[in-house]
Amino acid sequence: MNVKNFENERWGRENQKISFRHKTAFEIITAIHDKEISVLDLGCGDGLFLSLLKEKGINGKGLDISEEGVAKTKNRGFEASIFDFSDKLTFADKTFDVVVSLDVLEHLYNPESLLKEASRVSNRFVIIGVPNFNSLPARIQVFFGAVPENNRPKKGHIYWFNYFALKKMISENNLVFKELRVNTIMENRFLIGNLFKIMAKIWPSLFALSFVVRLEKKLSNEN
Repeated sequence: MNVKNFENERWGRENQKISFRHKTAFEIITAIHDKEISVLDLGCGDGLFLSLLKEKGINGKGLDISEEGVAKTKNRGFEASIFDFSDKLTFADKTFDVVVSLDVLEHLYNPESLLKEASRVSNRFVIIGVPNFNSLPARIQVFFGAVPENNRPKKGHIYWFNYFALKKMISENNLVFKELRVNTIMENRFLIGNLFKIMAKIWPSLFALSFVVRLEKKLSNEN
């Protein structure tokens, strides 16, 4: 089964639920306090994130490899197109204020090419979200001989990110971290949840379950 067929099957049987990545990207964008900003959602799926933005009066458009996903996005009333993420984006440089790609890069054979394109067509910043394949739960599962949840075939994950791989890819593509947000295990539990939140900030490579980062293009005087 190729990537397109996998995604068509997925969007044909399920819908997205609001998760950490959606909430976080939404908070970052709406903090701009500018309803006139333009947003491109790369890997829009069924259009859930665009719907969240619309509630705040922010318009966006989406691209997805799945015909099923694009159809669902259009049914929500948004502009969306089918796009093969191995291709170049057809938009001119700096077309959109913000480009978002949430839990998409890990589904690609060459995520770096999409990151470059996202940076090219963005005028303000790029937001990406990826799971941490080396999280504490994943390491514990490996220790006991199990395949971690994110590494199982049903997830459709091709490129396995961790904190260091993410930082390396960002740095090599002339981008810089402007904001890093993570979620962690048991974060809603009293006391222990606060402890894990602190640890996730100090040691994201181990305690983060996923990363959502706001990226900007590196200035010439930045190392």
